[in-house]
Amino acid sequence: MIDDMATSQVNTTIAPAARRAVSKVPEVTAYFWIVKILTTGMGETTSDYLAHRLDPIVAVLLTGTLLAAALALQFRARTYIAWKYWASVTMVSVFGTMAADVLHVVLGVPYLVSTAFFAAALALVFTVWYASERTLSIHGIVTARRELFYWATVMTTFALGTATGDMTAVTGHLGYLASGVAFALLIALPALAYRWLRMNAVLAFWAAYVLTRPLGASFADWMGVSHGRGGLALGTGPVSLVLAVVIAGFVGYLTATRKDTAR
Repeated sequence: MIDDMATSQVNTTIAPAARRAVSKVPEVTAYFWIVKILTTGMGETTSDYLAHRLDPIVAVLLTGTLLAAALALQFRARTYIAWKYWASVTMVSVFGTMAADVLHVVLGVPYLVSTAFFAAALALVFTVWYASERTLSIHGIVTARRELFYWATVMTTFALGTATGDMTAVTGHLGYLASGVAFALLIALPALAYRWLRMNAVLAFWAAYVLTRPLGASFADWMGVSHGRGGLALGTGPVSLVLAVVIAGFVGYLTATRKDTAR
């Protein structure tokens, strides 16, 4: 249903030939949601792993540099290329997690406050994007400016999702497993609202997109953290490595089959 809601709405402000010719993002299929959730989990555990083994400033500079390099490759591409796109999403996940964690761990900002802050930031990005382009559809990513808005939105959703997941798991005392289950239920709501209540397709897509972050991160944290924190104590490093291998497998498959490329 999520696939349908993202592809059914036609953006009449963009010429069909242009949409087909220069798409910079993948088609929204089941593979899209699977890989997206996997990257959110990897971003969470990788950020935690680096934060405990490197100086925080070094970790931020390192991930920021890798993010800039990944986005440079993505922006230079003329069309959607699976490995470039998902490398960018993965690095946004790692850096976005650090951005949210810095507010809480380094600056002492409560998760409730950081969640509200990033929610307001996301609303601002959407407002400016829509005022400028008159559309928020991912099928409209056909110019450099729209791609900038798209990646600004992606970055903000990751930070918001990280803060939200930590707020429910830590501040709300649900724990990581219960938080993961809660977000798994919540992410079904946009699909059901689109299917049965005719929710706007673009709104439903972005609502589900935001929820993928706390969903994947909560389960990844649950697998990686210690028993004392309610986890399986598998370690953030091993969890990150396994997720990276699985993501690479999916991206390789999509590159070979082009199942997420517009036809």
